[in-house]
Amino acid sequence: MNDRRRHLLTGLAAALLLLPASAYAEDGYDLWLRYTRIDDEAVRTAYERHATAIVVQSASPTARAIVDELRRGLRGLLGRPVSPAASVDADGAIVVGTPATSPIVAALRLDEALAWAGDEGYVIRSAAVNGHRATVVAASSEAGALYGTFHLLRLMQWRRPLDDLDVRERPRVRRRLLNHWDNLDGSIERGYAGRSLWNWEELPDRVDPRVIDYARANASIGINGTVVNSVNANPRSLGSEYLRKAAALADAFRPYGIRLYLAANLSTPRASGDLPTADPLDPRVIRWWREKADEIYRLVPDFGGFVVKANSEGQPGPQDYGRTHADGANVLADALAPHGGIVMWRAFVYNA
Repeated sequence: MNDRRRHLLTGLAAALLLLPASAYAEDGYDLWLRYTRIDDEAVRTAYERHATAIVVQSASPTARAIVDELRRGLRGLLGRPVSPAASVDADGAIVVGTPATSPIVAALRLDEALAWAGDEGYVIRSAAVNGHRATVVAASSEAGALYGTFHLLRLMQWRRPLDDLDVRERPRVRRRLLNHWDNLDGSIERGYAGRSLWNWEELPDRVDPRVIDYARANASIGINGTVVNSVNANPRSLGSEYLRKAAALADAFRPYGIRLYLAANLSTPRASGDLPTADPLDPRVIRWWREKADEIYRLVPDFGGFVVKANSEGQPGPQDYGRTHADGANVLADALAPHGGIVMWRAFVYNA
């Protein structure tokens, strides 16, 4: 090794030793939910006055997720723990809830603002509670309250002042979904970042903890649905075994306001061996899809619905039986409609 290279390597080693641990321990896993300690002492001290306690008066799974996120975020940003409390007994509490779950929120009479925000919007306000100054995150639903919690933590990540808050937000789009192209064998079609997050072999008995972090990250940006399997769907995806596995994922997503959707193969009634045909206008096929929808909703009461790739790139569809796309879509829609589910029909304009 020549002297120039030796001096360069020595200098790099010395520089690495001077870096704080966080500078080279970052692996990207936390995404935008890093919650690193605020270095500006004046800003941190101001935030500490606004975060003396966490008051969430519900014990639902979503409420627990809200408390967990606030505890995680405030500990990271402030460098100290902030504990839950039953009521506002001093200045600076953070109150999160809905009029139905929180007497504090109900007493603030935010009806007009919450009506504007809708089912999944939220309001963040500075308010007086029991004679004490508090920061209130209010929503009509607990999912909206969770979205508002993430917004409040974002304001702190952005170092925004928390005095005299009056924030109102509502989503412009009702269904905000991710569409995975994950296969049952763990591979991902056009997947460039490793294998599928869903470990079907371990489900339903074990849900990978990363699934919770996936749900947290999605909820933090308002995603409220996910299609967990590829549009080139394996008919086994709708078999009872895999539906029980999918239900375990749905249970993990639910506290974060995320509904499960599945890609459906239109040939499943025939491919499963249950029927000799998958003709969408055959009465046996119509009955099969209705019974399948009933089975799914027994396992996943808030199931979102189906995505179907029909008669394109080799996938089966209603045109295989001389039927229209409307015929195919409507047989599924009729099966889902009593449960409130929807069909997203993905039909290309070529190759059919």
